[in-house]
Amino acid sequence: MARTGRREAASSGGFDVGARVYCKATFDKQTHAAEVVERRPDSEGGFIYYVHYAEFDKRLDEWLPAERVSRIQPSASGEGLTRLTSGASTASELLSSLSGDQKLTRRLKRKYEEIHHVGPAVEELPPIDQHLEKEHQEKTKVKNIQVIELGKYEMDTWYYSPYPEPYASCEKLYICEYTLKYFRKKKTLLRHLAKCTLRHPPGDEIYRSPPPPTDDPGFVGGAVVSPPISMFEVDGAKSKVYCQNLCLLSKLFLDHKTLYYDVDPFLFYVLCERDAQGHHHLVGYFSKEKNSAEGNNLACILTLPAFQRKGYGRFLIAFSYELSKKEGKVGSPERPLSDLGAVSYRSYWTRMILEALRDSKASLSIKDISEATAIKTDDVVRTLESLSLIKYWKGDHIISVTQKIIEEHLRTISHQKNIEIDVSRLHWTPYPTQTGKK
Repeated sequence: MARTGRREAASSGGFDVGARVYCKATFDKQTHAAEVVERRPDSEGGFIYYVHYAEFDKRLDEWLPAERVSRIQPSASGEGLTRLTSGASTASELLSSLSGDQKLTRRLKRKYEEIHHVGPAVEELPPIDQHLEKEHQEKTKVKNIQVIELGKYEMDTWYYSPYPEPYASCEKLYICEYTLKYFRKKKTLLRHLAKCTLRHPPGDEIYRSPPPPTDDPGFVGGAVVSPPISMFEVDGAKSKVYCQNLCLLSKLFLDHKTLYYDVDPFLFYVLCERDAQGHHHLVGYFSKEKNSAEGNNLACILTLPAFQRKGYGRFLIAFSYELSKKEGKVGSPERPLSDLGAVSYRSYWTRMILEALRDSKASLSIKDISEATAIKTDDVVRTLESLSLIKYWKGDHIISVTQKIIEEHLRTISHQKNIEIDVSRLHWTPYPTQTGKK
């Protein structure tokens, strides 16, 4: 069967870039509708193909041999065409398949986009953004580096990152987890590590998780975690190379990240696990503008794949809001959020707002919740709307909720891993506000 697929592609001169095909995917061994993004000759006179699966995020794009790529041959019932439609990449395409009696309202489209983290089509963007998006898609359409080795972990990358040549053309990069310098060969990394004295990010440690009780050294819960964690504040203007390397690394796992080299206006909050030797191993980070005109408390956020599903994403989000509380401000993340970022934020906002409602003896307004949590009022309203806990009456938003409903919602998220922050161990002073700015 594999030979048949190769023969079919070879006999027709292969599949052109842009062709719609069926592919047997590596991630689940199933056949999915896909589009050929790029192709290159193989050693047998045929082609291998870089494909994008229509039903999935770009992070699953991959190179495939010809025998795993086949022509779409729709059945009489149009089954093949239906699969392609269901795997379209924008809300407009996805919802255009609604039957005639189903009206595509603006609200339905927006709700679909929020639930499925689907972005608008290029033609739906403002003219200047259309040009930038097309430029971004063209430049980043093919993932360059496939794998990185960082500390004891080897991680498959998700997206293109603009590392300089010759590193950008490497199949695998070796990265020092302390300096984030990158190398083409393992032996070069080992030589670097033999000389490197740094064992933590080049900044100030502003938070360290509390130790377990002396009478129960194995205890884990609340703010106590194993291994223990630390947060470092790194100034982009003072540690420029480290922060640039951090941005290049994060771009391998974030599709729409544009900050790589202009790091001076940003502070980077780096989360690390601390081992028994006192060495700090990079887990993730978020960045924050020193002076944000829009009032954003977070510009970019990433938990490395090797550390995901451990509650670290929600911890980073919670940490950004604790800094906002120290500043005496409400905050919101910079948009657009990645699909995983949107999930983490919705989860965090839901928990914090429900807990604020549960713990209050008096009824709370939107403003009360915002002041208690440091979450911007727009984000409070959107979260309450998604939970159907708010009504719009006589030009005002009215929270409509009972303790029973709150407890029911909290039960649905009780399984989530949640690392608390011991604010008594947060030692941080807000960055000085620029003269003339509030």
